[in-house]
Amino acid sequence: MLIETETTPNPATLKFLPGRIVMDAGTRDFATPEEAEASPLADMLFALGDVTGVFFGRDFVSVTAAPGVEWAGLKPDVLAILLDHFAANMPLFRQGSAGFSVPADDEITTDDPADAEIVAQIRELIDTRVRPAVANDGGDIVYRGFDKGKVFLRMHGACAGCPSSTATLKNGIEQLLKYYVPEVTEVRAV
Repeated sequence: MLIETETTPNPATLKFLPGRIVMDAGTRDFATPEEAEASPLADMLFALGDVTGVFFGRDFVSVTAAPGVEWAGLKPDVLAILLDHFAANMPLFRQGSAGFSVPADDEITTDDPADAEIVAQIRELIDTRVRPAVANDGGDIVYRGFDKGKVFLRMHGACAGCPSSTATLKNGIEQLLKYYVPEVTEVRAV
């Protein structure tokens, strides 16, 4: 089995492509060892001690190294864990744990029903144009709400904490949404 690696715009994060589907649907982001307990794979990666984030996408796993950790030393250990996991066809999640991202109740924004058409346009653009591009960089971006011209988005995986995420948000996503949806005045990360 060959696992390819790709750099991401976030120098602390590498994208690993095992050549097979990782998540059938949705994504899953692990930002702490406690969250990673839901997945044997994420748990093993955090157990290395130099990992601060694990993200499962459709056909990739993004791993974020702790500040000051060099990938030259960490990459072989991550590859070994991924190879063992996928070669043995081990389950991605422990029994009874959620396999996909579900926003916490306090993160769900209730959109104004009067904005339903605008919100539908925004969601369509995010799902068809933004998310595939962000997934190529080892992350995900999720719609969190629309209020008085402002679109709220949450970044996951390699995109969370990436030095270029503000530029992506303002120069890329905001411009795209403003162009196609004139009611959009600003895009903010939450």
